[in-house]
Amino acid sequence: MAEELRRLVGALQQQNRTDLILHALGVPMLEQLRIEAARGQLSRLLITKNFRFILMDYGNKEIALQPVHKAVYLLFLAHPEGIEFKRLSDYRDELLGYYLKTALSMDKQKIEESVEHLVNPLDNAINEKCSRIKNTFLSLMDEYSASYYIISSHTRKFHPNSDRVWYRRLKVITLPRELVVWE
Repeated sequence: MAEELRRLVGALQQQNRTDLILHALGVPMLEQLRIEAARGQLSRLLITKNFRFILMDYGNKEIALQPVHKAVYLLFLAHPEGIEFKRLSDYRDELLGYYLKTALSMDKQKIEESVEHLVNPLDNAINEKCSRIKNTFLSLMDEYSASYYIISSHTRKFHPNSDRVWYRRLKVITLPRELVVWE
């Protein structure tokens, strides 16, 4: 089937009919193919003992993040199943632990206050931190590659013994965990 598809695409390209290829594939499939192509260019992410984040296969580029951003990233990296922002308070202690490890020279009270802002569902702090993480990765790579490294949305249907359909709006890092290297 793949050979037949390749032959047909080649024939359409020779006729300069990429419009028909796009029509046949559809934009959602094209987007999925672009993301799959980016997957082959993903770098291993090294997390050092002192919590430096390094893209090993991109010339050992370091991801320059503040300790709070590293703590948020580590939390989501530890939960490949995803976390709902509205339930972030359930992860307060874990987030605090990461923050204390990444910010050794900071005042513990300021760290605890910062974590309280992050887990407060009425505060925008977590969105701001995720946005900063996203912008940092986008400054180092294309958007398709970055989509694997950033904390992004994933919606999952779920039925909690109800006649209604509910959705869990999870935030996840989709980077395959085999690409994460812990020093």
